[in-house]
Parts: sequence; C-alpha cells; structure tokens
Amino acid sequence: MYNQFNYNRRKSSTIRVGKVYLGGSQPIRVQSMANTDTNDTQNSVAQCIRIVEAGGEIVRFTAQGVREAENLKNIREALFNKGFDVPLVADIHFNANAADVAAQYVEKVRVNPGNFIGLVRRDSPDYTEEAYQAEYEKIKNRFKQLLDIGKEHGRAVRIGVNHGSLSERMMNRWGDTPRGMVESCLEFLQVCREEDFHDVVISMKASNTLSMVHAVRLLVSEMDKHDMHYPLHLGVTEAGDGEDGRIKSAVGIGALLHDGIGDTIRVSLSEEPEAEIPVAKQLVDYIMQKNGHAEIIAEEFPEFTIFEYNKRKTTPVLNIGGDQVPVVLMNRDGGFTTVPDYLLKENQVFSQTGAVYPVFSAKETEQLIQDRAEMKFIRLSYPDLNENLINLLKNQKETIILLSSDHANQVGEMRAFFHALLNNKVLNPVILCRKYMVDDLATLQIQAAADLGVLFLDGFGDGVFIEKDEEKSLKSIGVEQINAVAFGVLQACRVRVTKTEYISCPSCGRTMFNLQTVIARVKASTSHLKGLKIAIMGCIVNGPGEMADADYGYVGAGRGKVSLYKKKEILEKNINEDEAVDKLVELIKANGDWHD
Repeated sequence: MYNQFNYNRRKSSTIRVGKVYLGGSQPIRVQSMANTDTNDTQNSVAQCIRIVEAGGEIVRFTAQGVREAENLKNIREALFNKGFDVPLVADIHFNANAADVAAQYVEKVRVNPGNFIGLVRRDSPDYTEEAYQAEYEKIKNRFKQLLDIGKEHGRAVRIGVNHGSLSERMMNRWGDTPRGMVESCLEFLQVCREEDFHDVVISMKASNTLSMVHAVRLLVSEMDKHDMHYPLHLGVTEAGDGEDGRIKSAVGIGALLHDGIGDTIRVSLSEEPEAEIPVAKQLVDYIMQKNGHAEIIAEEFPEFTIFEYNKRKTTPVLNIGGDQVPVVLMNRDGGFTTVPDYLLKENQVFSQTGAVYPVFSAKETEQLIQDRAEMKFIRLSYPDLNENLINLLKNQKETIILLSSDHANQVGEMRAFFHALLNNKVLNPVILCRKYMVDDLATLQIQAAADLGVLFLDGFGDGVFIEKDEEKSLKSIGVEQINAVAFGVLQACRVRVTKTEYISCPSCGRTMFNLQTVIARVKASTSHLKGLKIAIMGCIVNGPGEMADADYGYVGAGRGKVSLYKKKEILEKNINEDEAVDKLVELIKANGDWHD
C-alpha cells in the first residue's frame, strides 16, 4: 500500500487502449465522454474532435443498444478520415449484446458489473447461497463471451463499478458500502484472470467523495493481496457544474492522486465535455509537482485506517474541535461581511463575539513556559515538533494549532504532523492553513480542494484557513470568493453543510433533457434551501442509486418526461418536463423541507 507521507505513484501494470498505453510508467491520461446521440454521426464526430483538441486522450460514447453500438463503426471511420485516431470507448449498461457489438469497432468497452446482464427481477430480495452462486455463474459465462471478442479484436475492458448501481445481489450480501463495490469488481477481475485477459482498467465511482475514496483504497489493498496490479480510472460521479463540480471532483480524485493511485482520470462536470479536459489536466499537473520531493520522516499511528472515516478526537476550545463542525478562518478584510467563523489580521485572531487573541509562534513557546502564560492560538509546522513542544501542547489543552507547511509535499508533511499528535496523545484542535501562489479562482478551487480535501477525508482538521497575501498570493481574488472555496471544500468532504448540494450527472447520449438548462432552473428555485441535497439525473442508470444519498431527485424518464423521487422512493412518474421544476418545489413543500 502507499506511503502516508511520501508521494510515490502506485506501480500498476501497463495495458493498451488502441494507440494509448495506460498504467506503469505512462503519464496519467485524461479523458471525457461525449453527450451527443451516438446515432448522430456528424455531431458525435465534431464533439469528439473538440475533446481531442482540448487535450483529451480517450473519448467515451454511450451505447445503450445494439443500434448505437453499430454506429460506433461509422464514428470511428469518420474520425480516421479526418485524421483522428483517438481511442474510443463504448459505455454499456443493461445490454451485454451491445457490448459484444461495440467490441468489434472501438478500442475499449466499459461494462458495469451492477447491470451487465440487465436488471435481474426476483420474487424475493433475499438470496440463498445457491441462488447467489447461480446468478454469478450466469454473469461469468456472459462476461466470458465479451472477453473472447475482446481477445479476438485486441480490445481493452473497463470494469466500471458505480456506487449508485450496485446489483440487488451485491446489495443483499454487502449492503450499500465500499466493500460491496469492491466485491462486485473482484468477481469480474477473477473471470479476467481465469480467461487470461489482461487489458483491464478499473473504476470505482460515487457521488459521495468519502465512499469513492474508501472504495478505491480498499480495492487496491485487496488487489495487492491477490497479486493484481490493474490500472485505475478515477472519477467522482454526479459532481455537478461550476465551482461545486470542480471542487468536488478535485477533492475525490485529488485525494487518490496524492496517495499515488490513478492512471487515468475523468472530471465529470455537468457542462460541455471539452470543458472537463483543462480541469483534469490542471489537477494532474498539480499533483505531479510532488514527484521526487525531499523525504518526510514520520511514524504512522498504528490504529489509523484509510478504509473508513474516523474524525481525530480533539478537545473542544471555543467553538473549535470536539464534535463541532470545522470552522473557517479568513484574513480580515472588511469585517465579518463574508460570514466566516474567525478573522485574522496582523497575527491576531478575531472572533464573531468580539474577542481578540494573539497568535504565537514555536519560537515564542520557551518564554511562554517560563511566564506560565496561556495561549489560545499557536502557528506550527511539522519540523517545529519536539518533546518540549509536545509536552507544552498536552499541558495547554485550550490551545488551537494553526498548522502550515512549506514542504514541496505539504499534504504529506501535514499528515506527518497529525500522526505525531496521535502517537503522542495530543488532543489540541488543528486548523489547516494553506497559502497559494496563484492568481485565478479556478486554479485556487482545484489546488485547495485537492490539498485540503484529502486531509478532511482522512479525519484530520478542525478548521480551514486559506491565506490571502496581497503582496504574494491571491492578489486579485476577493475574500468572498476565497471564503466560498473554503466552505465548498468542507461541503464536498461531507464535514460541514452550508448550502444546497446538487448531485448532477454529466450529460451523455442517454440524457433525456438539456441538463445544463434544467440544473440552472432547479438551482434558481431551490438554492436558498440550506443543507438540502437535490439530485438531477439525466436517466435511470445511476439515478435511484445515487439518489439514496440525496433528499430529492429529478430524473429523466423519457423524452420530455421526468420522474420525481424522495430518497429512493418515486413519488411522481412521467410528468411533463415543463412542469417538473414546479412539481419538485411542491414536493419539497409538502414534505416540510421548504423555507422562504
């Protein structure tokens, strides 16, 4: 497994997808998915070219039926005729026959273990061991048929497990869990191994960043036990659009890239597919800067686990630490107009109650000890830690740490700091402090989400402080924008909810309506509903499953038709699209979740 503190990329096997190689020592590849009708050759080819020209190295198309799979041949030929030989991927759900056809024409076929043989309808949700194995044999035999075609034509296969579409069989045995996702994948991998089929890449996706990260880490651990080293495709499903989509994707994907995991990525935004590529490239380039950094010497806390969320236990001080939600500290600029929890100016922290506290440095602690003075805030980094300072923190239980780092791998060094606190039973709250030498908001969103997100997902951090320095960093980015990034990271990590969360898929050929238009309409009507989760899904592939984590769902049911859900329960079926947003508002009001 990976080193907690030092960046080293996971050693995966190398596979071929057409002219592109994945894994091993190859670069991390970026890709996207078309949202055109796959039967529309002209528009599909034009959009694919736009993705390639933006820097996309692999392009995926939906193939919901045999007809769409057959037309991939025409798309492939038209691209060749225009001088483009980018590898194409067929995205398959519910229709194994379409996978067989697509494998004859495109370089890779993505299958979803949760619905590869379609929806299995049974009289009872319970499975005996015999029924469980019988269904597996059916899946295995059907999957072997696709692998035989793949071998014949030199194709690759992506085993793409989605949290929102685990099979009833897996749900029955493992529940709606990362373990269920892993077991679903391992079954298919075992078939690949038995059939001597090696051009395999895997994805484990969820709209919940915690579930996605834990599932991938658990899968890597299980593959290591079985001497499997398949490359991994990373992505967060239904991440949304705009700032929220970028932050949520960077939190989930960035966490795993920091772990050294990942061979190809897709940033799934509810925008035009070519808009995903610059975001993906920027994220990869940023993490790759940590290659070859100076070694961080640290000792891992033996009880720490990477497979589930456990918030580090801290002593509550003011409204920081303990069971309280993480706070946001901001540079003081015009007071509390942006509503952070605390402000900092000239090395003093200001609270909303009007209290002012000095911030001490590690160099000042010796004098503090001599004077027996109390301190509320101290700024530290990992190299500052020594026996005297650790003893001081143990005695000064009402002290809050502002943790910063100047290391090339700041995430690794901050992890080392937290493990040192855990090993020494130090319970002081810690606010994560980061300064970014960037001057555009989009870059800040990606870098802050990637760096801070992984620490919150690991259970570290009682607050966040994105530092603004007019002379050096974030010069043209306003404090309200920085504030929004800080709160956005906390929400994407599921540690503090301060606004409506929209779980929206990237559109594809299955989408039943104009996704971007609908998202804008839903947001216009509901964005004031603090803390509510609303899913906006183009079709039923992941809709009901991903909506288990949402309060309400808006799902395409057919051309011009929408179904509305509360949790997993469908309450309105096949209503006209032009009435759907109003009906959604009525549904929220009827269930007591509306406020003006």
